[in-house]
Amino acid sequence: MTQKLWQKKLKLIFNKEVIDIVQFGSSVIEGKEPKDIDIAVIFNKIPIKDQLLESQKIKRQLEKHAEKPIHITILDYYSLLDNANFAREGILHQGKSIITGDSFSKQLLSLEPRTYIHYSLNNLKKKDKIRFNYMLSGKQGLYGLLRKYKGKLLKPGLIEIPPEFEEIFISSIKKFNIEFKINKVFIQ
Repeated sequence: MTQKLWQKKLKLIFNKEVIDIVQFGSSVIEGKEPKDIDIAVIFNKIPIKDQLLESQKIKRQLEKHAEKPIHITILDYYSLLDNANFAREGILHQGKSIITGDSFSKQLLSLEPRTYIHYSLNNLKKKDKIRFNYMLSGKQGLYGLLRKYKGKLLKPGLIEIPPEFEEIFISSIKKFNIEFKINKVFIQ
């Protein structure tokens, strides 16, 4: 059993009006211990009653493959993009399609979500700057965070990482007591 349902090749049976089934929230973020698994079922415009029935069928199928309780959010394409939708950022930036196993934004918008971490080492001693570099790049044949978690050093002071590894990088950077800033972006 796994909480990363998008990594499994699940043979789900669902209505043709389902645009996608997306796992999002803390269950897709490495380094987090979620209490439940957040799933968004995104529909074409169909009656609410049909959306409720179909989402419950999907929920029962997913519960067979999950260790944690499943929390279903029902959306259509328009409500997904509505400013009042608090789950919108999580779905678009971190959401993983259970149907395709890929990033939901990549499927929907042809945009790849990324997290940029801007940091400054100006206030560190030289030995701490070296330790920070080893943490990112590795040392003596050991992988650093960048290689291990598919990150890139775009320039000194700027890292690009996949959103699901954000928590791992943040917790590692906080150990150095340096200033950093997070930007969530989409790239083509």
